[in-house]
Amino acid sequence: MASQGSGASKGSRTSKGSGASKGAVVRGTWLVSSTADGVTEPTTFRLHDREWDLLPGVFAPTYCVSTGFFTEFLPFPVGGSFLEVGCGAGVTAVSAAAKRCARVVATDISEAAVENTRLNAARHGLSERIELYRGDMFDGLGPGDRFDLIFWNSPFIDPGTDDGPSARPVRDDMREQLRQAVFDPGYRAHRRYFTEAGARLTAGGRLLLGFSSLGDHDTLRRLAADAGYRISVLRTSGDLVRGVDYQLLELVPDDT
Repeated sequence: MASQGSGASKGSRTSKGSGASKGAVVRGTWLVSSTADGVTEPTTFRLHDREWDLLPGVFAPTYCVSTGFFTEFLPFPVGGSFLEVGCGAGVTAVSAAAKRCARVVATDISEAAVENTRLNAARHGLSERIELYRGDMFDGLGPGDRFDLIFWNSPFIDPGTDDGPSARPVRDDMREQLRQAVFDPGYRAHRRYFTEAGARLTAGGRLLLGFSSLGDHDTLRRLAADAGYRISVLRTSGDLVRGVDYQLLELVPDDT
């Protein structure tokens, strides 16, 4: 999901740091509920002319076009190395391997997402080409791991609250994991991505982010600037989805 860089996009907030608009939170909550209630047992879906496995508790690309959009337009480094943070069902990581990236690494904080990506790598005969790690952001990677391209389809909605997971039944724990794919309270995860990703890039490596017009663009630009980046918009979804503009962003080192 993505940001407009130099200005607030349609449907985005213009206030500073107080969380997403009510409409964005409502839409994000619908995405979480739709997946939690609609995917209660292992199933399959079709995207980019391929069949994919989908497990309960994993964000469903069938309810949101962002995965398909970003996967289609990512500039995968053919012959190079690719890291996906937050791999979800594994569509992007598997596609990177299919498009001949020499090394593909995928991480996710969710055990179900890691297993889902493993299933889809096996389904498409690419298990030997994809390394999987369960961990938050860059956790689990080796100290010397560097990549030509790093991408994160981020949870772009700041709900404006700081409620953490609580002791709930298993079904609600699953819903809580899905919330982490949509909501980032205080944009703490975005801050970590901006501050730590540079040390994981090769010389000349590229840092990309998926964002959305539902996100807080002012805060995103501020966090990027604090980490020494400016935001460049590579691609927007335009009229693909009514009322939402998904944007593929590049975080470019600001040398000025």
